[in-house]
Amino acid sequence: MYPQFGQLMKDATAHTRAGDLDAAMAALRQALQHTADAAAPAAQNADLVIDIDARVVDSDAPPQPTAGQAQHAPAQFVSGHFVHRAGARDYRLFTPSARAEPPRALVLMLHGCTQDPDDFARGTRMNALAEVHNVVVLYPAQSRQMNAQGCWNWFKHNHQRRDKGEPAILADMARQIAHRQGVDPAQVYVAGLSAGGAMAAILATTYPDVFAAAGVHSGLPAGAARDLPGALAAMQGNGQRATVAASPSTRVIVFHGDADATVHPSNADHVADTHRAGTASRQETLDSGGRRCTRRVHKDGNGRVVTEQWVIHGAGHAWSGANAAGSYADAKGPDASAEMLRFFFS
Repeated sequence: MYPQFGQLMKDATAHTRAGDLDAAMAALRQALQHTADAAAPAAQNADLVIDIDARVVDSDAPPQPTAGQAQHAPAQFVSGHFVHRAGARDYRLFTPSARAEPPRALVLMLHGCTQDPDDFARGTRMNALAEVHNVVVLYPAQSRQMNAQGCWNWFKHNHQRRDKGEPAILADMARQIAHRQGVDPAQVYVAGLSAGGAMAAILATTYPDVFAAAGVHSGLPAGAARDLPGALAAMQGNGQRATVAASPSTRVIVFHGDADATVHPSNADHVADTHRAGTASRQETLDSGGRRCTRRVHKDGNGRVVTEQWVIHGAGHAWSGANAAGSYADAKGPDASAEMLRFFFS
């Protein structure tokens, strides 16, 4: 073990008690930086969550409640760090204001390339909806050491399998935090944009026992590529057909703009085809948020909706119905965040 690990952990505890959370986090990061790799072989059966709850420094953030106000605790958006045998990741966690009942669900939100959790939360406005619906929202952050552009490595073969790489990290992070927050394990969902959408599709196929449904926005199907050249081809609409078998129990809602010049719109069809278990379908054209849309709904033999696909006419590579203050955010079109929650809960 790193010789100064114990002292750094003591320092982190002392800083936390003193209210200096920045210093506490710095001490934790220093300790973890030197121990994560060395500890991984010995931690095959013992995943660890190390979490420092830190308030977002926003002017409109509610004050931290005292112990006597715990039953009326306001919503929080905190930082944390998750250590796993397959690698460590930072995250941001939104918890809704305290209710008498436990949170209704947890949604794992996977940002796109060049984004970070704060940017993604700002653009999707998922936190505001989560407060209304009593939902916990978990935003993992991709490490720039693992991908220089901050992309989830959906196109690498070692990050497309169960119990391996990023799928293992993300699934176990969601599972552990859902447990800690008192969320019903059957009410855990995943959604993502672009590279995050592609990773969401992988999680839907590899962890149907963890994620009850998935939202894929401007993404690609699981197994569309196995290396960087294959990724570029897939993004242009020339990817290989999915090599990862989908579970019929996984429900998926798909959003894609038909003017997307970054990820070819045909990928949306491939995502839906991968999970389409039924034969009954319905298609309608509607106006939503100032854009014309085509929505296709597919049901299985029991009448259960298994896929819902939105083609947003004239939209590019951006989250639909979003806050334009975020990156890759289109203020026009259907509210993808609200529609995803509706689909998840339906």
